[in-house]
Amino acid sequence: MKLGASHYYATSDAETFTSLAGTFDLIICTVGTTIDWNAYLTLLKLDGTMVLVGVPEHAVPVHAFSLIGGRKTLAGSMIGSIKETQEMLDFCGKHNIVAEIETIDIKDINEAYERVLKSDVRYRFVIDMATL
Repeated sequence: MKLGASHYYATSDAETFTSLAGTFDLIICTVGTTIDWNAYLTLLKLDGTMVLVGVPEHAVPVHAFSLIGGRKTLAGSMIGSIKETQEMLDFCGKHNIVAEIETIDIKDINEAYERVLKSDVRYRFVIDMATL
C-alpha cells in the first residue's frame, strides 16, 4: 500500500485464484522461483498474456490446455533496447516512479551477498561508493 497499491491479494490463499480468475489482460512474472504456472494462467482473460522476466531454476511445467483453452500466451523477455529503456526511464521520471533501495557500505558487501542468498532483501542494494 505504501507504494501506491489500492488492493492486495495474497497468492498463498487459494481463494485469490478463484476470485480473480479471468480478470487480467497481462501478468508480468518477475519471480525466479517455483510457482503453480497453470494456476497463474487461470487469472488471465481470453487472449491474455503472461510474460516471464524472472528466470526460474527449473523447467516451467505448463499444461497445453492452460494456454489453448483461453487463447493465452506465455512469453518471455530479458531486456529492452536502449530506446525502450530510455522510454521507460522517461515514463518513470514523468510520473515520479522511483526505486526502493537499501544503501550499504562497501565493508558490508559479503553480508549483503549472504542476504541475497537467503532472500532477505526487501528491494535492491546500492553500495555507497563514498565508503570505498
